[in-house]
Formats: sequence, structure tokens, C-alpha cells
Amino acid sequence: MRTTLTVDDDLADRLAELARETRQPFKVVLNAALRRGLGEQSPTAAPFSYQAHPGHLRAGIDDRRLNELVWELDEDRFGELLGRRR
Repeated sequence: MRTTLTVDDDLADRLAELARETRQPFKVVLNAALRRGLGEQSPTAAPFSYQAHPGHLRAGIDDRRLNELVWELDEDRFGELLGRRR
């Protein structure tokens, strides 16, 4: 279907840049962007896949509490930094 579309300058620039980078026609890039925006997958896009692997953490380390360890380390470093300034 042919239609006239008014696109903001910044979006048109980004689409044109993407078309140059991918060496695809502007209308192909625009249609793909619209499909992504509407939640549809492009017919030529490969499905996303990944392979999970075990973390092999040492015994006794709870991977659900790693953030707490980072926070404690940050607090220790911050305390050392404040102690040096005084």
C-alpha cells in the first residue's frame, strides 16, 4: 500500500542512517522498524536463541545474595574513603 507519511526529522535521519549502514532500501528499514514497534517479528529476522550454562559457584555461595556482597564491599570502600579524608 502506498501512503504519505510525515516523520519527524530526527527519526528520518536515524532511519536513513540505518538504511545506509545495512545497505537496505529506506522502505525496508521503515517497515522493519514499524513491525518491531508494533511487536511483530520481521519475516526475515532470525529467532533469538541462547544457550544457558551452569555457573559452577563454590559450595556455600548463594547466588541469590551476590548483590548483598557487592553492597557490603561498596560500603567498606566508601567508609575507607571517608576515613582517609578526615
